Amino acid sequence: MTEDWARLTGAVVASLDSPTLPQVLAGLLRQVAPFSYNVVFGYLGTAQPIDLHDDFPHDKRQVFVTDYQAGPYLLDPFYQAAMGAVVPGLHRMRDLAPDRFYQGEYFRNYYEQTGLAEEIGYFVTLPQQAVVVVSLMRAERPFTQREFAALQAVFPFVAAVVQRQWGGLAQRFDGGSPAAQQRPGRAVFNNFGNGILTAREREVTEFTLKGHSAESAGQLLGISPGTVRIHRRNIYAKLRINSQGELFSRFLETILDLT
Repeated sequence: MTEDWARLTGAVVASLDSPTLPQVLAGLLRQVAPFSYNVVFGYLGTAQPIDLHDDFPHDKRQVFVTDYQAGPYLLDPFYQAAMGAVVPGLHRMRDLAPDRFYQGEYFRNYYEQTGLAEEIGYFVTLPQQAVVVVSLMRAERPFTQREFAALQAVFPFVAAVVQRQWGGLAQRFDGGSPAAQQRPGRAVFNNFGNGILTAREREVTEFTLKGHSAESAGQLLGISPGTVRIHRRNIYAKLRINSQGELFSRFLETILDLT
């Protein structure tokens, strides 16, 4: 791998500041460990993510990019980690996801459509609170611990490249203004069940949709799991629904109403 690594790192450096850089970087990372797809998303606040690069075939891009950008990104563990206090570096999605993520409706109704065995991502912080996530996706099997460790070892190089290539990312979100950071995502949760649900019930709805159990949501909200369950029952009654699947459908309807 040494000769290929030297050649490809040289190609990456030569491609800095050019549109071909993301593709060349992906080629370098595939020499470390193979993967099926690569996507690079830029985040700033709750604004719609920017697709900086992807190599999805046409039939996959609708789910991975277009549908994702329309609003489901708000429930994505990678997005939530990028907007939280995640340590820059390489992370597995399963390590960042809430405790009931894989039983939740976001996973079953959206993420499962991707057909992925695993997704891992490099998290790189940029000026003005922008974050770039370089995702590596496997369709056949998860990354082994050895593969993950090898990819993790090259993070300093990946971070330096990302910071050089997309250091001014925040300006692409309407100049990085505070208003740009709030559009459109926060409005989805603020308007969910508007006039029907209380502010606390909207908070419980948000954590439920993101894949948190009653115990996890209660800890984050500073209330007991039993109180979370009572709020959930009240939410279902007020919205006249009977399942989390219907709750997820209402979430998608709110997104459509705001676009």
